Amino acid sequence: MDKNQFKAGHPVHTYLVEEELITNLLEELITTNPNEEFQKFYNLFNHIATVERRFERKENQLFPFLEQKGWTGPSRNMWSFHDTIRDIFRIIRKNIDDKDLDSAKQNIEYAGQNLKNLMEVEKRVLFPNAMDILSDDEWIKMREGENEIGWMLNESPPKYPDEEQYVHPSEDTTLRTEVVFDENASHFDEGYMTVEQVNLLFRTLPLDLTYVDENDRVIFYNRGEERVFPRSAGIIGREVRFCHPPKSVDTVLKILEAFRKGEQNEASFWFNYRDKLIYVRYFAVRDSEKNYRGVIEMSQDISETKKIEGERRLLEWE
Repeated sequence: MDKNQFKAGHPVHTYLVEEELITNLLEELITTNPNEEFQKFYNLFNHIATVERRFERKENQLFPFLEQKGWTGPSRNMWSFHDTIRDIFRIIRKNIDDKDLDSAKQNIEYAGQNLKNLMEVEKRVLFPNAMDILSDDEWIKMREGENEIGWMLNESPPKYPDEEQYVHPSEDTTLRTEVVFDENASHFDEGYMTVEQVNLLFRTLPLDLTYVDENDRVIFYNRGEERVFPRSAGIIGREVRFCHPPKSVDTVLKILEAFRKGEQNEASFWFNYRDKLIYVRYFAVRDSEKNYRGVIEMSQDISETKKIEGERRLLEWE
């Protein structure tokens, strides 16, 4: 399979251009001695590590389209190859941090062989079958979503097939015909949910959210099962300055004023409260024209989170 079979901007064309880049980066990396040219080695490694974007495009763009056509093999099998290479890259990153450059060099060669094997399967199996299975309209939709993820390339690929047909995902409000949504679902950025589903989402989130509008009145809070601070329906419509104790209200008003003037966009606090470590963050809400539309307050108990060390990659309750 050759890139010249495709118009520039077609997702497969981009994958094949990236393949050339990966091959060139690997050749340079393998011939670079990190003990003598560390900065060059480090820069090359950082560039090839952006293969993560390629993996994410496949996992979140290409594979879902193939699943809709009944081909689930790539999602179930090729994804594991991605994770193997990710693990090798994490080891290389640690080798570099530990100044174990000989091991880094050896693991680069190991990663390179895995990448070459993966790209061979892509060219021989994945891309040819995908071309047979998917229509041009589906490739066009796939290209639209790629902007949300990115590429390994220094410049974004051209639009496919042309600029006029591209609609940015954040502006696309078309109800997808290939997916069945509840007739009462509304469009959000990005997806469709009913009011019930939205409420379930907010109720399940392990944090407290409160929305204060541009008039400094509370218009929403989520009803989680375990709240950090008590809330009741009586605060809806209430001025936010009456929702805080006198000792903290001046700070809250200062935050609101800085957000309203556009001087700041975020403020964070953490403190001990009833034997818990509480993390409170305030975010300015602005619309597409950058107009101030209020504040989101997010509160979370991070007592257990703060204790986390190392890694957990296995399901703890198996």
